[in-house]
Amino acid sequence: MRFLFVGDVVGRSGRKVVLDELPGLRERYRADFVVLNGENAAGGFGITETICQQFLDAGADVVTSGNHVWDQREALVFIERQERFLRPLNFPEGTPGRGAGLFKAANGADVLVMNPMGRVFMADLECPFRAVDAELEACPMGKGADAVIIDFHAEATSEKQSMAHYVDGRVSFLVGTHTHVPTADDQILSGGTAYMSDAGMSGDYDSVLGMGKAEPIARFLTRIPGDRFAPASGEATLCGVAVEIDDATGLARAIAPVRIGGRLRAAEPDFWVD
Repeated sequence: MRFLFVGDVVGRSGRKVVLDELPGLRERYRADFVVLNGENAAGGFGITETICQQFLDAGADVVTSGNHVWDQREALVFIERQERFLRPLNFPEGTPGRGAGLFKAANGADVLVMNPMGRVFMADLECPFRAVDAELEACPMGKGADAVIIDFHAEATSEKQSMAHYVDGRVSFLVGTHTHVPTADDQILSGGTAYMSDAGMSGDYDSVLGMGKAEPIARFLTRIPGDRFAPASGEATLCGVAVEIDDATGLARAIAPVRIGGRLRAAEPDFWVD
């Protein structure tokens, strides 16, 4: 099985590169399943139903989120009818929507996708480790699911790495989101789980984490909030990660970063591209 994960889509420029590139990438890579994090897609803060549907129509099978999931208030409503849009798994009981789901891949495989959120330097949610355990107990890889994907939306790399080692051998791959900077630690852990600390953002990298540079710099200099943060609008880079999974075990066989367009050095999985 071939999986493609697309990192946090930021603003209009991020949406453009994803909508322009994703259909072709899915066909070129012959990807069986695509997950995309869309929590910063609407003006840098949250996601609308229209944008979510655009991503699904472009080739995403599931859209994940994170701490900005409710910034567009309509998400509280449309998440109840859009089963392919996930909010953080470890929100309190009674929160609208769902944080995990079992989905069909193009090759017919059953794929469990989870979207836990970290607690270090983040909101004080329920324990993400125990939340992940509960899902794996209910739908273990090899029995309830053919593959398991985790988008761990977290700030601290220590928390991301700890979660990865905690689930190593029990999930196909775990990728971090939230920090908007692609890391160079793509690897397969000793138990067979593919891992990357952060997929990076899909957005304009001539920016501060996808936002125009002037306001963040001014706040560091003066400690005084000025204008509202606004997404940078230059040419964007699509960032993500490609993973090949063994059909028999659900464990990873290969992992590589994906970077298309914009300012960052291009990268594609050599095990898929001729």
